[in-house]
Amino acid sequence: MHQTQSTVWKIAELRSEVIGIDTKVPLLDGTERRYVFLDNAASTPTFKSVLKCVEEFLPWYSGVHRGMGLKAVVATNVYDETHRIAGEFVGADLVSNSVLFGKNTTESINKLAKRFNFSPNDVVICTVMEHHSNDLPWRKYAKVVHTAIRPDGGVDLDDLKRTLEIYKGRVKLVAVSGASNVTGICNPIHDIAEWAHSAGAKIFVDAAQLAPHRAIDILPNRAAKHIDFIAYSAHKIYAPFGIGVLVGPTEFFAKGEPDMVGGGTVSYVGTDDVEWGSLPQKEEAGSPNVVGAVALAEALTVLRTVGMEAIAGHERTLLEYAIPRMQKLPGVRIYGPTEDLTNKMGVIPFTVDGLDHALVATILSAEGGIGVRNGNFCAQPYMRKLLNVTPEEEKSRRAARCDNPILPGMVRVSFGCYTNEDDIDIFVDMLERIVKREYKGKYSVDPSTGMYMTDGYGVNAAKHFRFFNPAGASVAGEEVA
Repeated sequence: MHQTQSTVWKIAELRSEVIGIDTKVPLLDGTERRYVFLDNAASTPTFKSVLKCVEEFLPWYSGVHRGMGLKAVVATNVYDETHRIAGEFVGADLVSNSVLFGKNTTESINKLAKRFNFSPNDVVICTVMEHHSNDLPWRKYAKVVHTAIRPDGGVDLDDLKRTLEIYKGRVKLVAVSGASNVTGICNPIHDIAEWAHSAGAKIFVDAAQLAPHRAIDILPNRAAKHIDFIAYSAHKIYAPFGIGVLVGPTEFFAKGEPDMVGGGTVSYVGTDDVEWGSLPQKEEAGSPNVVGAVALAEALTVLRTVGMEAIAGHERTLLEYAIPRMQKLPGVRIYGPTEDLTNKMGVIPFTVDGLDHALVATILSAEGGIGVRNGNFCAQPYMRKLLNVTPEEEKSRRAARCDNPILPGMVRVSFGCYTNEDDIDIFVDMLERIVKREYKGKYSVDPSTGMYMTDGYGVNAAKHFRFFNPAGASVAGEEVA
């Protein structure tokens, strides 16, 4: 792929590899500060080596497959190689498994749900922990049964085993996240796989959050703890160029019609009949995102040379540094594990007593130059359980928009492999100011958007990037500085 394959990267070197790491942003008081990005669970920045690899490939870019020109041959070989790299990243046996590319994990799950060919009586078991993308697609085609969570936010494994026993013979799939995007809790996916197989079901793992943070090995297909299907996204792995990965048994995808049809999916088309092509082309309709695949492969190569165990260790060090400091602040409540961090990735969701989650996130940005996320994180059932929202409260607020501050929610900070203690210091210092009500701005909610605004500060996007229309770019007044 690229010279990075022979480079041995270390955690300490990755920070200087992040594009935009030194970007400065204006604050409410008129000064500027280096932007502190703590929203990596939503999407990550990209590495310089990834961009360099893309730039090296672009002169060779061409439509792939069936082209006889030299560039087409080179691009096709590169694209095929990216499939191998994406599969090997999760330990897939590429003789018996296929690697399919799409836009993201959500699209991959929708593809799998449609291709599963459920019968009316079939059951899919999910957990309350799941991201909406690993819940809603299954609801379209099968009966979905949700298993419970423990008070600390972890999956209630006993309830999961009981549910498998209840629906034994009907359950066709267990769909579970590898790690929660809300609490960072990592699930025992191999144990769950063994239980699912014993009940006659297969397992799908949503690894969108797990893949950037932990080593994954789906194990051989015949192993009792084998992961049958797994999906992850490049934009959470420092390659935000529009690629998602789905890995599953070749025999499964070889059967039946692809979920999307058209160019590239066929070997023969008559006026009345069609023969589908071979994998993975059969399941990748249209012109593929070759550039995105190149970016993903390079990012995966970087992470593998660093070592996923090193990344996990770095995250645990950051958690052990950040959580005690946050716990010392009165009125700050952290959700999920805070002591045993063995099975927790670098995500900390929290609330501040007496302050709306959206207000806290807005102050962190406007006065601290800190990017976090707030709300329900596309996991509303899970959030309501964690926040102990009563059925009456849920019913009274159901008509509100999902991004409106009237809904209960949290603030989430999430680490990348490049995050350091300086980032945490800046965040905790600003959070302490918020807790002490020492922030300077006067904030109010815009009823049309549900977003907080403050006098004298806004985001004039046109000032920062040229594609915006200056007349319509300002979100909340004129930007200071």
